[in-house]
Amino acid sequence: MTAPWIDPDRKIVSRYLGQLRLSSHARSVYAQVLRDFQAVAERRRAVDRKTLEAWLREWGKNWQPSTLLHRARIVDRFLDHLVELKLITSNPVAVLRSELSVKQSRPIWQALASRKPDQALVALRRPKPFGSVLGETMREHVKRMRKRGYRYTTQAAWFLRFDQFLQDHPELAKEPVKTMLEHWSAAKPTHHHAAECEKLKHALDNALRHRDPSLPPRRLDLRPQKEAARHFRKPHIYSPADVQRMLEIARSYPSPRAPLRPMSARLMLLLAYCAGLRRSELARLDLGDIELRSGTITIRETKFFKTRILPLPDTVMAELRAYLDARRRAGAPQDPQSGLFWQTQGNDRYGSAAIAWLIVDILRRAGLKPGIGTGRKGPRLHDLRHSMVVNRMLQWYRSGINPQDRLPFLATYLGHRDINSTLVYITVTQDLMQEASERFRLVGARCLASGDEVRP
Repeated sequence: MTAPWIDPDRKIVSRYLGQLRLSSHARSVYAQVLRDFQAVAERRRAVDRKTLEAWLREWGKNWQPSTLLHRARIVDRFLDHLVELKLITSNPVAVLRSELSVKQSRPIWQALASRKPDQALVALRRPKPFGSVLGETMREHVKRMRKRGYRYTTQAAWFLRFDQFLQDHPELAKEPVKTMLEHWSAAKPTHHHAAECEKLKHALDNALRHRDPSLPPRRLDLRPQKEAARHFRKPHIYSPADVQRMLEIARSYPSPRAPLRPMSARLMLLLAYCAGLRRSELARLDLGDIELRSGTITIRETKFFKTRILPLPDTVMAELRAYLDARRRAGAPQDPQSGLFWQTQGNDRYGSAAIAWLIVDILRRAGLKPGIGTGRKGPRLHDLRHSMVVNRMLQWYRSGINPQDRLPFLATYLGHRDINSTLVYITVTQDLMQEASERFRLVGARCLASGDEVRP
């Protein structure tokens, strides 16, 4: 149990609200929510789970679910602020997340607001990370690989899923590792799961051999991965007309409360298509990464730990200069570390998820993607990167350039380790096949015809 903070004049709440960029209406809502919560905490003389439940019962009974979650987030962030100021020892929501191994606060608040909070919280409980019989071996291996400089995030996710499976099936704890892996492979019938299991076996073998070097090494079987690749969704290659349509939609994007958003969306599309940037790279771009004199942008420490400097076409640089002028007029911070794509409402950079939501909404408005509620169907934001590669290949063919000679440069521009990663992006379209066939007709066919015929 945490004692409530002492603030009879509500000065701490006022100072906290002063740090936030809020409209007058939002400020009054925040103030009322926090004062109501403080009143409940002072009556109970505690800031704990029961205080949260008492506040929800007293004030949340007439709120809609969306309103309740919004006001719960206000309290949650304020409690984190009090912990930072050392006015309370802990945020009870964060404590519950840790105890239940739940990443997000939303399900915690939903459980606390339910009629039977105890049962709802028990239902949320997740297995403790790396709590299985092989958990410590896998945890040590992830830690070891990260110390060697690898991010190892994907492999860690494989281990955690396998670890949770073992915790859900305690009867396997005394079985050989081979038997555990067989049960894990049979848990899902999908091709993707089979490929993941094969890669997990290889990574787990490395972890076990580190503990016991006498174990024989295991060769990676590539067949499940190839079979899974056959069932991957084929990338959508945007035509120049598609891209032009998206740019026009972005230019007129309805955003009365955030006037900078249309220009932001348009520049995001241009950089994703013309420079092949990933959405995470768009989100991490800083103002200091733009060099107007040389016409370049710097992409720092992204996938494969690469930093690269990319030249941009003059048309894109003109759009970038116009955006920077509009960004400055909108009152955005001008220090080099501030996010390039800045939003007025939150006074912060666009995150990766916000960029994806914005671009997907433009795709739907352009008629390129089905509406909300249709699942993961239709073109994706990442398909702009695929389209950039295919259209670049087409331009090389039409300009008389041999694409094979340019692939290493393209791999470097995209931030790949080698051209093998770039080849994944070369989707064979009808136009590309026609250009390749025409190149073969002009060059390769003559080579075949120039030799003497083989005689028996």
